[in-house]
Amino acid sequence: MSQEQQATSHGQRRVSVAVIGDAQVATGSARDRLAEDIGRALVDAGYRVITGGLSGVMEAACRGARASKNWFEGATVGILPGSDARSANQYVDLAIPTGLDHGRNQLVAQSQAIIAIGGGAGTLSEIAFAWIHRRLIIAMRCGGWSERLADTRIDRRVRYPDFPADRVFGADSAEQAMAILARHIRRHNGNHGRIR
Repeated sequence: MSQEQQATSHGQRRVSVAVIGDAQVATGSARDRLAEDIGRALVDAGYRVITGGLSGVMEAACRGARASKNWFEGATVGILPGSDARSANQYVDLAIPTGLDHGRNQLVAQSQAIIAIGGGAGTLSEIAFAWIHRRLIIAMRCGGWSERLADTRIDRRVRYPDFPADRVFGADSAEQAMAILARHIRRHNGNHGRIR
């Protein structure tokens, strides 16, 4: 069964993948194009795209998802920091206002996998939460925190004893990110459980 079939087969929820990164990117810039390509590739493969719902990388990923040949209503979900659903970018299918400000990063990190594109302190917090919650993390080598953390371990904790190669996986292209996602998504399905 293909990943697309696994993600969309009857009786199963689609796998949710968060795309995180810079809140401000120039239209047509390398990060903007990369986020759009990743958003499209995710929905092409049957995944649901989760973002913070605002501008920059978040908007580009949602725009790409909407351009997918496999787009469906609800393909893009924006977990908003504020209380007004109207603040979501125009490509968000389902806007979820939280009123949590940066605390909403904890919710975004609950996606089954995270793909980081550049980013500053907010992105860093989402990556750290995803690491704590044992999520698959893919970091694009395109500057910002994603490049700084690509191919590293956030700390010395052993998240998966049977997988010593566990780390933040670095990628250079949407195709590489999708290949890593397909290869590792099933392995990274543990839950945080409790603080130790």
